[in-house]
Formats: sequence, structure tokens, C-alpha cells
Amino acid sequence: MDLATVIGLLVAWGAVAISLMLEGGSPRDMLNVPAFILVVFGTAGATIVGTNVKVLTSIPSVLKSALVSNNLDPLAVIDLMVGFARKARTEGILSLEEASQKIRNRFLRKGIELIVDGTPSVMVREILETEIVAMQERHKVGETVFTTAGGFSPTLGIIGTVMGLIGMLAKLNEPGKMGHAIAAAFTATLYGVALANLVYLPIAAKLRAKTAEEVVICEMIIEGVLSVQAGDNPRTVEMRMMAYLPPSLRRRSGEARSTLDDRETLAA
Repeated sequence: MDLATVIGLLVAWGAVAISLMLEGGSPRDMLNVPAFILVVFGTAGATIVGTNVKVLTSIPSVLKSALVSNNLDPLAVIDLMVGFARKARTEGILSLEEASQKIRNRFLRKGIELIVDGTPSVMVREILETEIVAMQERHKVGETVFTTAGGFSPTLGIIGTVMGLIGMLAKLNEPGKMGHAIAAAFTATLYGVALANLVYLPIAAKLRAKTAEEVVICEMIIEGVLSVQAGDNPRTVEMRMMAYLPPSLRRRSGEARSTLDDRETLAA
């Protein structure tokens, strides 16, 4: 589970609830089932109109990718590629064929398979970069669904408010109920704006950020694969791949390597 997503949603909705209570309101005041149905299902329907069945069936997997942490550790990938570089320099590129079958990441496995097959480096880069573009397009579909929903949701909220006000105006002969009717009408706008800005658009932003993170890792893998193919020494492979990481991760890797070197020195 991606803790950032869960914590963010809890903080955002918690802020709404706390603000409501500080204003002297009650959660019951915000409960309006007809408005909720209109906003949620109206937004879903409008979003469906702009997509297709294939996109809709992919929504569960898109939600999963937004809520689940990316378990691909870039430092682990670098360590793996450094190991491949050592093996390739001592035993040859073909020695990586068996090891490539054990790689779980499909992109990395494809890169190793390409260099094992003797594919020219220019073509290796072209093939893997095409894979990145295709991945971005797939991810963009899921992101677009939630961005679209975030655009429709406030509008559906306004529609719900207008419908509520029309119902209120039809009952002007009962002035004692007008205050409650007006408040109930505006809950639809609240639902629409809140769902757009606290659910749909944040999920779209999360998917966009995860795609950008995955693209960086894939580009780092391409650099490592080509470096291994060129016969670079393991240290060069590591340095070329490390260039894609933020300074914090580089420091963490350096500290871990320093600790390992100290242990080896003591053991000697």
C-alpha cells in the first residue's frame, strides 16, 4: 500500500471534517443521498461517454497502481546491473542468458535478452525507448479517466444544486423549510468539488508522478544495459546509472557501500 496516498486522503478529508465541526456543524448536515447519487453516478456516466469499454475494464488495475507502492528499488536494479557487468566481463555476454530468465521486471529482462541476442546498441536503444513511449501511453489512459472525472464532478454538483433550488422554489408556501432546503441543495456542489479535488484529481496526479518515476528508472536501465553491452567495467556502469538518481539516494548508496567496505576491511 502506498502510504503517501492513504495519508494524503485521510489528511484532506480529516481537514474537511474538522473544519465542519469547528463551524458548529454536524456530519449529518452534510448527508444528502440524492445529491451524492447524482454527483457520483452522473460523473461516472459522463466519464463513460468519453471513454470505451476497454478503458473502463482497466480502471481497477489503474487504481491498484495508484494505491500500491512501486516495489522496484532503483538501487537494487543498479546492484543487479553491476553484477551483470562483472559476469559479462569475465564470462562473456552470452553468460547472462540464464540469469535473464530469472529477472521479474519485464523491461529489464527484455533489455538483457536483446544484448544477449547480439542486437546492435542503436537498435537496443530504439526498441527500449519505444517500450517507454508505449508504457506512457497506457498509463496516460488511466490518468485521463480521473482527470476527466475531476472536470465533470463539480459541474454535476452545480446541476444538483440547481435541481435542489428548483425544488425549494416549488415549496415557497412552506417558508419554515426553506433554510434546510437551501442547505441541502448546496451539499451537491460540496460533493462535486470535494470529490474532484480530494479524490479524482489527486489520483490523476499520483498516476502522473508514478509514470514519471517509472520512466526515469527505465531510462536508467537502458543506460545500464548499453553500458554492459559495451563491456564497461562495473564501476562505470554504476556511475552511469547513478546519474539518474536524486542526491538523497546516491548518498544512501554511498553510505551502504562505505559500511560494506569497512566490514570487508575488518574481516581482512
